Amino acid sequence: MTNLRIGHGYDVHRLVEGRKLILGGVDIPWEKGLLGHSDADVLVHAVMDALTGAARLGDIGKLFPDTDPKYAGISSLKLLAEVGRLLGEKRFAVVNIDAVLLAQAPKVGPYRPQMEANIAAALGIEAEQVNVKATTEEGLGFTGDGSGMAAHAVVLLEKLNNI
Repeated sequence: MTNLRIGHGYDVHRLVEGRKLILGGVDIPWEKGLLGHSDADVLVHAVMDALTGAARLGDIGKLFPDTDPKYAGISSLKLLAEVGRLLGEKRFAVVNIDAVLLAQAPKVGPYRPQMEANIAAALGIEAEQVNVKATTEEGLGFTGDGSGMAAHAVVLLEKLNNI
């Protein structure tokens, strides 16, 4: 049996007025934000689902249900830190995270290093283990017409031997 596990995560949220736009734990100045029970950080949500999938922990809906008022408005980085704690209990170490944000606007290039650092800090890993990229969908679909944002993440975990 191998000690490596791959996970894939995907998340999507609608863009609305009157909400902050939080991506990778960074408050990005923009006219709209993402709608959701927590801070709706679509990028961190995709990362969490990839991690929980690789470790067979279920998904973020199971771990942090949107019907629970204690998660209303919560920072997704706090939820990510809890996922990191659960990974540690199961003796999983993050090898790397690769994530992509799908959004027509705003441009997030200047914020990517801070997003990577925030995700890494929440998990207690090095920023070099996290890669965040972004792409537009050239005006196509709900991300292209500006009605929402989506994110995909792929992670590699290593199961640590009991020493």
